[in-house]
Amino acid sequence: MIDSFASGTCRVYGSLEWTAVTSPHSDPTSPLARSLERAPRWALPAAVGGGLLSAVQSRINARLASDIGDGFTASAISFGTGLVIVVVIVLARADLRARAARFGSDLRRGALPWPLALGGLGGSIFVLGQTFTVALIGVALFIVCVVAGQTVTGLVVDRSGLGPGGVRPLTVPRLVGAALMVVSVVIAMSAGVHLTAPWFLLALPIVAGVAMGLQQAVNGRVSQHTGHSMIATLGNFVVGTTVLVLVALGHALLTGNGPTSLPLNPVLYLGGAIGVLYIALGAKLAAPLGVLTLAMATIAGQIIGSVLLDVVAPSADAQLHLLTILGALLTLIAAGVTAGVGLPRRR
Repeated sequence: MIDSFASGTCRVYGSLEWTAVTSPHSDPTSPLARSLERAPRWALPAAVGGGLLSAVQSRINARLASDIGDGFTASAISFGTGLVIVVVIVLARADLRARAARFGSDLRRGALPWPLALGGLGGSIFVLGQTFTVALIGVALFIVCVVAGQTVTGLVVDRSGLGPGGVRPLTVPRLVGAALMVVSVVIAMSAGVHLTAPWFLLALPIVAGVAMGLQQAVNGRVSQHTGHSMIATLGNFVVGTTVLVLVALGHALLTGNGPTSLPLNPVLYLGGAIGVLYIALGAKLAAPLGVLTLAMATIAGQIIGSVLLDVVAPSADAQLHLLTILGALLTLIAAGVTAGVGLPRRR
């Protein structure tokens, strides 16, 4: 059981005891209920901003992978530099060192379910899915499948109470917003969607989307349990870096191919720093916004950021279409509908 959470329904998966957070609205005087009723006005724009950062990170990591000639090594470098940054931040502050120590102690004692420490797997699965499938199905279809998986996961996580914000009902605005988001991304990516590879390859990017949704949920709960989003960020980068380094080493050993040299451009190594900001922001906003709204706002930021990058610094294969711009604008509307923007606040 997680002592810092409100008491909830105990669910058992095998030998694992998992506590689903009950709806905070059941006790309108609780601090969690008050925080959800008065979610910061800046939370939704901040989540969109996090998506913009993610789009910039993707462009940087893609360039690094191209220059190195090895996407696995580029991903490991990105996660590894992020891990170094997080470790330095945690070690520099006594309060964060104490929180990290308590987090490790809670995991050992079973006070915190161990799957909550595996948030970094979400980022790892996403990166690996991108590496394996983008060349076969294209970037556009990959993004559409990821968004579909992430959207459904956000709905399920919020409805089941596995996220840090408790149980959130499947209201009409949330369902409409989620459906509109998927349609918007399909419109934005329609010019590049094609499938010449077997259809079952779509399963991997959908799984990557599911992993991303679960990552936001567990990072939010770790942030809530420890009282600081940087501890969730630390755990995320420890797990993610470990997985990606092992995969990169395995790939090099099996194929005999590896990077012969590293680029000297320092900008190409900023992906890890951006990742730290992105993960920390998501861990902080998961509770007040809910996993679904957080995912929708982040996706909107990613699509809009990709369009802006194609305008400001177009890549060699950039193709900006009117439908792409229209779909990007619709993602903002979808995120607003999901968040209930314009609706009277619940009392």
